[in-house]
Amino acid sequence: MHFYRNVLSKVPKSRRAKTAAMLKAIHAMESREASEAKALAVADELERMGLREAAKVVREGCAETLAYTGFPQEHWRRIRTNNAIERINREIRRRTRVVGTFPDGRSALMLVTARLKYVAESEWGSRRYLDVSLLDE
Repeated sequence: MHFYRNVLSKVPKSRRAKTAAMLKAIHAMESREASEAKALAVADELERMGLREAAKVVREGCAETLAYTGFPQEHWRRIRTNNAIERINREIRRRTRVVGTFPDGRSALMLVTARLKYVAESEWGSRRYLDVSLLDE
């Protein structure tokens, strides 16, 4: 989302819809290589449209937005945005508010760690992709 906003801030309102569609096509590709090639094509098209600043932002920032492609494809939908992280943070905040005051920092850490371990094991399934053993310490 932030990447899209950064690019679209360099684009006139009359061209934002077309540019947004072009940006979404980058992240709809089936592989990292295809996404990188599409990003270069989008940057070239933006330059042809006279939007050099937007093209520069695409070239410089697109690689960061494709970091999720280093993980198994079945996880891409979950990790290409930070929605999951925000949801976990809200859940932790909700649970810590119920307790109110913790006796010490270790007990707060234990509550947060237990929740993270539960999410890692139940929602992500296989331990093959997440090393939850670090949470056992």
